[in-house]
Amino acid sequence: MQAQTDTIPAKHRDSLHFKADTLISSNKINILAPAKAAFYSAVLPGLGQAYNKQYWKIPIVYGAIGVGAYFYITNNTEYNKYRQAYFDRKNGLQDAFPQYTDDVLINAQKYYRRQRDTAMLLTILAYVLNIIDANVSAHLKQWNVNDNLSFKPVQLPVTQKPALGLQMQISF
Repeated sequence: MQAQTDTIPAKHRDSLHFKADTLISSNKINILAPAKAAFYSAVLPGLGQAYNKQYWKIPIVYGAIGVGAYFYITNNTEYNKYRQAYFDRKNGLQDAFPQYTDDVLINAQKYYRRQRDTAMLLTILAYVLNIIDANVSAHLKQWNVNDNLSFKPVQLPVTQKPALGLQMQISF
Protein backbone atom coordinates (compact mmCIF):
# COMPACT_ATOMS: atom_id res chain seq x y z
CA MET A 1 0.00 0.00 0.00
CA GLN A 2 3.03 2.29 0.23
CA ALA A 3 3.14 2.64 -3.56
CA GLN A 4 -0.29 4.17 -3.68
CA THR A 5 0.24 6.80 -1.02
CA ASP A 6 1.91 10.17 -1.56
CA THR A 7 5.39 9.90 -0.01
CA ILE A 8 6.71 13.30 -1.21
CA PRO A 9 6.49 15.95 1.49
CA ALA A 10 4.27 18.92 0.66
CA LYS A 11 7.15 21.44 0.86
CA HIS A 12 9.08 19.60 -1.95
CA ARG A 13 6.17 18.94 -4.29
CA ASP A 14 6.35 22.32 -6.01
CA SER A 15 10.11 22.06 -6.65
CA LEU A 16 9.75 18.93 -8.79
CA HIS A 17 9.40 20.22 -12.31
CA PHE A 18 10.14 18.54 -15.58
CA LYS A 19 9.24 19.19 -19.15
CA ALA A 20 7.28 16.38 -20.72
CA ASP A 21 8.39 17.32 -24.21
CA THR A 22 12.08 16.78 -23.40
CA LEU A 23 11.45 13.05 -23.39
CA ILE A 24 9.82 13.11 -26.81
CA SER A 25 11.93 13.24 -29.94
CA SER A 26 11.63 16.27 -32.14
CA ASN A 27 10.61 14.00 -35.04
CA LYS A 28 6.88 13.52 -35.18
CA ILE A 29 5.92 9.88 -35.51
CA ASN A 30 2.97 9.21 -37.77
CA ILE A 31 1.69 5.80 -36.76
CA LEU A 32 -0.59 5.66 -39.80
CA ALA A 33 2.24 6.22 -42.31
CA PRO A 34 3.05 2.50 -42.79
CA ALA A 35 -0.60 1.62 -43.34
CA LYS A 36 -1.01 4.53 -45.74
CA ALA A 37 2.09 3.50 -47.71
CA ALA A 38 0.88 -0.09 -47.91
CA PHE A 39 -2.57 1.05 -49.05
CA TYR A 40 -1.07 3.27 -51.74
CA SER A 41 1.07 0.40 -53.01
CA ALA A 42 -1.94 -1.91 -53.03
CA VAL A 43 -3.97 0.56 -55.10
CA LEU A 44 -1.16 1.38 -57.55
CA PRO A 45 2.14 -0.51 -57.36
CA GLY A 46 5.01 1.89 -56.70
CA LEU A 47 2.82 4.60 -55.20
CA GLY A 48 3.79 3.55 -51.67
CA GLN A 49 7.45 3.86 -52.61
CA ALA A 50 6.75 7.35 -53.97
CA TYR A 51 4.96 8.18 -50.70
CA ASN A 52 8.10 7.06 -48.83
CA LYS A 53 10.24 9.20 -51.20
CA GLN A 54 12.11 6.12 -52.44
CA TYR A 55 11.67 6.90 -56.11
CA TRP A 56 14.52 4.62 -57.20
CA LYS A 57 12.45 1.56 -56.20
CA ILE A 58 9.56 2.35 -58.57
CA PRO A 59 11.31 1.01 -61.72
CA ILE A 60 12.24 -2.16 -59.81
CA VAL A 61 8.60 -2.68 -58.80
CA TYR A 62 7.32 -2.16 -62.34
CA GLY A 63 10.14 -4.26 -63.75
CA ALA A 64 9.32 -7.20 -61.50
CA ILE A 65 5.58 -7.02 -62.14
CA GLY A 66 6.12 -6.34 -65.86
CA VAL A 67 8.45 -9.31 -66.35
CA GLY A 68 5.98 -11.60 -64.61
CA ALA A 69 3.11 -10.26 -66.70
CA TYR A 70 5.14 -10.63 -69.91
CA PHE A 71 5.91 -14.29 -69.22
CA TYR A 72 2.29 -14.92 -68.22
CA ILE A 73 1.01 -13.48 -71.51
CA THR A 74 3.64 -15.29 -73.60
CA ASN A 75 3.03 -18.68 -71.99
CA ASN A 76 -0.74 -18.22 -72.14
CA THR A 77 -0.52 -17.49 -75.88
CA GLU A 78 1.56 -20.61 -76.49
CA TYR A 79 -0.74 -22.70 -74.32
CA ASN A 80 -3.78 -21.53 -76.29
CA LYS A 81 -2.03 -22.30 -79.62
CA TYR A 82 -1.33 -25.90 -78.66
CA ARG A 83 -4.73 -26.29 -77.06
CA GLN A 84 -6.52 -25.00 -80.15
CA ALA A 85 -4.39 -27.26 -82.38
CA TYR A 86 -5.35 -30.26 -80.25
CA PHE A 87 -9.07 -29.37 -80.34
CA ASP A 88 -8.92 -28.80 -84.11
CA ARG A 89 -7.29 -32.19 -84.60
CA LYS A 90 -9.91 -33.93 -82.44
CA ASN A 91 -12.71 -32.23 -84.40
CA GLY A 92 -11.24 -33.35 -87.72
CA LEU A 93 -10.01 -29.92 -88.80
CA GLN A 94 -6.58 -28.92 -90.09
CA ASP A 95 -4.43 -27.87 -87.10
CA ALA A 96 -1.41 -25.53 -86.92
CA PHE A 97 1.03 -28.30 -85.98
CA PRO A 98 0.47 -31.29 -88.27
CA GLN A 99 4.02 -32.54 -87.68
CA TYR A 100 3.34 -33.20 -83.97
CA THR A 101 1.56 -36.17 -82.47
CA ASP A 102 -1.32 -35.92 -80.01
CA ASP A 103 1.01 -36.71 -77.10
CA VAL A 104 3.35 -33.87 -78.07
CA LEU A 105 0.42 -31.43 -78.20
CA ILE A 106 -0.83 -32.59 -74.79
CA ASN A 107 2.65 -32.34 -73.24
CA ALA A 108 3.14 -28.87 -74.76
CA GLN A 109 -0.18 -27.78 -73.24
CA LYS A 110 0.87 -29.05 -69.82
CA TYR A 111 4.28 -27.38 -70.07
CA TYR A 112 2.95 -23.96 -71.07
CA ARG A 113 0.10 -24.12 -68.55
CA ARG A 114 2.61 -24.86 -65.77
CA GLN A 115 4.88 -22.02 -66.96
CA ARG A 116 1.88 -19.67 -67.19
CA ASP A 117 0.74 -20.51 -63.68
CA THR A 118 4.26 -20.07 -62.30
CA ALA A 119 4.52 -16.68 -63.97
CA MET A 120 1.19 -15.66 -62.41
CA LEU A 121 2.37 -16.72 -58.95
CA LEU A 122 5.61 -14.78 -59.36
CA THR A 123 3.69 -11.71 -60.53
CA ILE A 124 1.42 -11.91 -57.48
CA LEU A 125 4.49 -12.39 -55.28
CA ALA A 126 6.11 -9.26 -56.77
CA TYR A 127 2.88 -7.33 -56.12
CA VAL A 128 2.72 -8.50 -52.50
CA LEU A 129 6.43 -7.75 -51.95
CA ASN A 130 5.79 -4.25 -53.30
CA ILE A 131 3.18 -3.72 -50.58
CA ILE A 132 5.39 -5.23 -47.86
CA ASP A 133 8.35 -3.10 -48.97
CA ALA A 134 6.30 0.10 -48.78
CA ASN A 135 5.05 -0.82 -45.30
CA VAL A 136 8.47 -1.78 -43.92
CA SER A 137 10.16 1.28 -45.44
CA ALA A 138 7.57 3.55 -43.84
CA HIS A 139 8.20 1.85 -40.48
CA LEU A 140 11.97 2.24 -40.81
CA LYS A 141 11.68 5.94 -41.69
CA GLN A 142 10.43 6.47 -38.14
CA TRP A 143 13.41 4.66 -36.61
CA ASN A 144 15.71 6.85 -34.53
CA VAL A 145 19.15 6.89 -36.16
CA ASN A 146 20.60 10.17 -34.93
CA ASP A 147 24.23 10.80 -33.90
CA ASN A 148 23.54 9.98 -30.25
CA LEU A 149 23.22 6.32 -31.21
CA SER A 150 26.64 4.89 -32.00
CA PHE A 151 28.89 1.91 -31.56
CA LYS A 152 32.49 2.78 -30.83
CA PRO A 153 35.38 0.51 -29.86
CA VAL A 154 36.57 1.05 -26.31
CA GLN A 155 40.13 0.58 -25.07
CA LEU A 156 40.38 -1.38 -21.89
CA PRO A 157 42.33 0.55 -19.24
CA VAL A 158 44.35 -2.48 -18.10
CA THR A 159 45.66 -3.87 -21.40
CA GLN A 160 45.32 -0.80 -23.66
CA LYS A 161 44.33 -3.12 -26.53
CA PRO A 162 41.34 -2.34 -28.72
CA ALA A 163 38.33 -4.39 -27.74
CA LEU A 164 34.64 -4.37 -28.42
CA GLY A 165 32.28 -3.47 -25.65
CA LEU A 166 29.00 -1.80 -24.93
CA GLN A 167 28.61 1.54 -23.33
CA MET A 168 25.36 3.25 -22.51
CA GLN A 169 25.27 6.98 -22.04
CA ILE A 170 22.16 8.94 -21.22
CA SER A 171 22.28 12.68 -21.78
CA PHE A 172 19.73 15.13 -20.49
